[in-house]
Amino acid sequence: MKPSVFKRWLWVIFMVPAIAGFAADDEITLMSHDSFSASKEVIAQFEELNNVKLRFLKAGDAGSAVNQAILSKNNPMADVFFGVDNTFMSRALEAGIFEPYNSPLLADIYDHLKLDKKNRLLPVDYGDVCLNYDKKWFADKNIAPPGRLEDLIDPVYDSLTVVENPATSSPGLAFMFATIGRFGEDGYLTYWKKMRDSNVLVANGWEEAYWGHFSAASKGNRPIVVSYASSPPVEVLYAKTKLSDAPTAAVVSDQSCFRQVEFTGILKGTSKRKMAEKLVDFLLSKTFQEDIPLQMFVFPANRNANQPDLFVKYAKTAQRPVMLSSEKIAENREKWIEEWTDTVLR
Repeated sequence: MKPSVFKRWLWVIFMVPAIAGFAADDEITLMSHDSFSASKEVIAQFEELNNVKLRFLKAGDAGSAVNQAILSKNNPMADVFFGVDNTFMSRALEAGIFEPYNSPLLADIYDHLKLDKKNRLLPVDYGDVCLNYDKKWFADKNIAPPGRLEDLIDPVYDSLTVVENPATSSPGLAFMFATIGRFGEDGYLTYWKKMRDSNVLVANGWEEAYWGHFSAASKGNRPIVVSYASSPPVEVLYAKTKLSDAPTAAVVSDQSCFRQVEFTGILKGTSKRKMAEKLVDFLLSKTFQEDIPLQMFVFPANRNANQPDLFVKYAKTAQRPVMLSSEKIAENREKWIEEWTDTVLR
């Protein structure tokens, strides 16, 4: 055999299977909502550690992504899913799209975030949806900022608040849940009738509310907006000029916030179970968890993860947030939205 032929033969024997294997076996796909973000360095660390290529499939907002995962459950589009929150948790679990996984990293996760006893969904992060206000606006007007939900129906706060529609917005839905937890199923509509009488403005989504109407972030004239308790550090981080203090603050008094928990899970039917487990472990690991605050502006679920100084200084968590069970949410979500719509918009 000629040397050149022998070399080509060796190439076929050893290199072709390796190349084919890379395309098929050395990739793993993470499906998520559009807001998933991680630094390139952290993703590269996972890829190098496991000799794998991590591919991303972003599928819209949280609700849309979950629905796509459910619709494709017989032919899953990915191996692991990130971004199911506790408002859609029951829908995902009832559809049976996740495989249980008792990750060893669960020992480092806050117990109150572990909402699925079978560990089909494992907590990755959490955040509190609450009122945010423009500190300068209230200081200039010599008006005390709101300290609780009830304050918004006081005449002094008339026409000052913008909220998101719970039918079209995740923060809007979470804030509606906060009012249900605070005032009860029998009282929350009375509260919203008073909010309507106080000329509350309803936006379709968070971006429209925050960047279109909130006085601290736009030319809008509403100094109170529904956002996150972790929004103030974002204002500092992305300020055009260096700030010595956050221009906004969050209202985190008892039962004024709804706690959103985001989960990850291994999609049923994956052919890459072992690598999927490694990816879930990585999402729960200290390395990834410490990347979360300045990438997705929520709090890490791992109790050992350190938070950046910006978060420590300006971000808050509610000591007594509203947390409704995923079963209760699944049972009543559509009814509550319809009741809210009839009360506030019709």
